[in-house]
Amino acid sequence: MADKHRISFEPVDIEMEVGEDEKILDAAFRQGIHLMHGCREGQCSACKSYVLDGEIQMERYSTFACNDAEVEEGYVLLCRAHAFSDCTIELLNFDEEELLNSAPLQDVRTEVVEIVEHTHDIVGLKLKPVEPAALEFKPGQYAELTIPGTEEKRSFSMATTPSTTDHVEFVIKKYPGGKFSSLLESGIEVGHPIDLRGPYGNFTLKKGHVLPLVLLAGGAGMAPVLALLRHLSETGDTRRIRFYYGARTPADLFYLDEIRALGERLADFEFVVALSESGDGGDALDVTAAAGMVTDVVEAREPELHRSEVYLCGPPPMVDAALDLAARQGVPDDQVFYDKFTTSVNDD
Repeated sequence: MADKHRISFEPVDIEMEVGEDEKILDAAFRQGIHLMHGCREGQCSACKSYVLDGEIQMERYSTFACNDAEVEEGYVLLCRAHAFSDCTIELLNFDEEELLNSAPLQDVRTEVVEIVEHTHDIVGLKLKPVEPAALEFKPGQYAELTIPGTEEKRSFSMATTPSTTDHVEFVIKKYPGGKFSSLLESGIEVGHPIDLRGPYGNFTLKKGHVLPLVLLAGGAGMAPVLALLRHLSETGDTRRIRFYYGARTPADLFYLDEIRALGERLADFEFVVALSESGDGGDALDVTAAAGMVTDVVEAREPELHRSEVYLCGPPPMVDAALDLAARQGVPDDQVFYDKFTTSVNDD
């Protein structure tokens, strides 16, 4: 059995136990401590922290996330870090509200109840929790699904809210040769078991916040934003809410009827699609459409963006462009929340 050590986090005065064979971030999740994180693969720097005392070694990581000079100074990525002594770690990026207010990781055996083609490259997957019979999570979070027949895992955001207890819904983009998405075309069927672990992620609505909301999504980034929108509708949120979705053409749009219905239950809601390759077709779909990239459409329509909370989710180029826009518009960092979808190397 691997040796265990104590980790003390500053400045939040939280302690936990970690085994030498587990990453510090995973140990935190296991004990219900919800540290800031992103890709969990050493690529994004969201979990970067500073070692005040103790011995820590990291698995392979990207030097773009933590460069050699930073490592020499004592910076680490908690998603790649193993402790080999008792340690004191300074958290550089944390949300006190979330730290001890999130569900611990759960391993859930699920069963496929529905697979549906939303577009030519977007698939919907619904899983029914079997053992245990429910998954505790917050709207906007994501889960890991084990690729059937392997020990490999893929992360996908959940589109449902906790009020939907009979299934968990995912929106998955298909990639040529992708191990998981290819199985959705041929290999995974209704009734098949899939192991799920979660929840992960900080892309959640913050309690007590009252600023207007601007939601941006592209591709499978629809999933967590739809979860937020479903929750806002369920709770009767009265804030100004604008949802911008980026797609190439009208054929790449989906969930339009449900979004329209959700919006009708909100006090001040508008849904706008940004079509990068064809600005035509919005009228036929009864949706407000604008030609161009979604960030350009937001910039033109949201001159007071800095007075809003901004939620972004989608492929990295879209999220990077949206973060640049938020910075140019003077949106404070603590009003911007994002999930940047990435793909596994040579895979989905």
